[in-house]
Amino acid sequence: MQEELVLILNFGGQSSQRIARMVRELKVYSEILPYNISLDRIKSLNPKGIILTGVQENSNTSIGEKCYKQISQLGIPTKIVDEPDSDEIKNFLFDSCSCQGKWDMTSFIETAVDKIRQRVGDKKVLCGLSGGVDSSVAAVLIHKAIGDQLVCIFVDHGLLRMNEGDEVEEIFKDQFNLNLTRVNAQDRFLNRLSGIADPEKKRKIIGEEFIRVFEEEAKKIGKVDFLVQGTIYPDVIESGAGDANLVKSHHNVGGLPEDVDFEGIIEPLRDLFKDEVRRVGEELGIPKHMVWRQPFPGPGLAIRIIGDITQEKLDILRKADAIFREEIALAGLDKEIWQYFAVLTGMKSVGVTDGKRTYDYTIALRGVTSIDGMSADWARIPYEILDKISIRIASQVPRVNRVVYDITSKPPATIEWE
Repeated sequence: MQEELVLILNFGGQSSQRIARMVRELKVYSEILPYNISLDRIKSLNPKGIILTGVQENSNTSIGEKCYKQISQLGIPTKIVDEPDSDEIKNFLFDSCSCQGKWDMTSFIETAVDKIRQRVGDKKVLCGLSGGVDSSVAAVLIHKAIGDQLVCIFVDHGLLRMNEGDEVEEIFKDQFNLNLTRVNAQDRFLNRLSGIADPEKKRKIIGEEFIRVFEEEAKKIGKVDFLVQGTIYPDVIESGAGDANLVKSHHNVGGLPEDVDFEGIIEPLRDLFKDEVRRVGEELGIPKHMVWRQPFPGPGLAIRIIGDITQEKLDILRKADAIFREEIALAGLDKEIWQYFAVLTGMKSVGVTDGKRTYDYTIALRGVTSIDGMSADWARIPYEILDKISIRIASQVPRVNRVVYDITSKPPATIEWE
């Protein structure tokens, strides 16, 4: 438990997460719990203060006022806040609750390392490392605590972006000295995907094959005591919507072999929002381009190739995507655009290269701005940047003679094409 805790009791509405983030930005640790949590549970948490949110929004005024009176009788500073105001929150934390404001990512890491060491002891922990932000930060944090007792398995399914597999291995095995096993399963996945064009079938095949590969490698390790899950705080909040308990029971661990005997799951990031996870990653020394890596789907490039998957198509898409990402970074737009990538469409069209007729692929570029991915707007990338990207892709990527830019928001479209 953190030294200073302010509880956010959620009566409904959308303000609880905003208020929790405001509290944390003031360096006071906060947690969101449902409004019907018992008084005994509140006392056991020993909070410095309590904020009630969504009282008006959910027509729970009378319940909220009753809750307010009950908590106040416990001697805990309590406030009803529906529309968050920075000064109001600040005054409540530091005047009413006498908080010190010392919670930050450095203190989080110190506390997390101690907790992991106490829980694990001399036992073994298994992590499926994908190279994504959450699994990467979780792995490095746990390694800091227990060293080689952590075993990481990185399944390279051959559907990653340019040089990504080598980069993951280099950073985490060579730089951080993680006990990492890289499984090069590219041919295996490509064979399973041969001739498959339906996107849902692609996803299912990739998911099943990933589990099989992970399962085979996990059995080679022997007895595993704990498994790592990259759960972050929004997952916990969403699983506890309404009156549900906020503690999420994770039985659907990706790649979990059914016959592995383990004591439990370690979720070192479950108390953090995404931006906090990234700050922990930077504090741990993970390279910024990995920490700020944009969302990347589990099936990888397989769902950014329309139609069946071949090695040639993967090579084409990797080159086009690398050019797109490189130019966005050079233009200084990589932090402004939430997600951007190339898609190899299933369409071919007539073109001219070196005075000769061609009949080649069309690459679609997708760039969106978003907060959480639930909705998104297409990114207004300057024309001169798009022009440069188009010229480079059409001239440097074989079998491509046309580049288009997707200007559809979500909804009605999804962010990914498949």
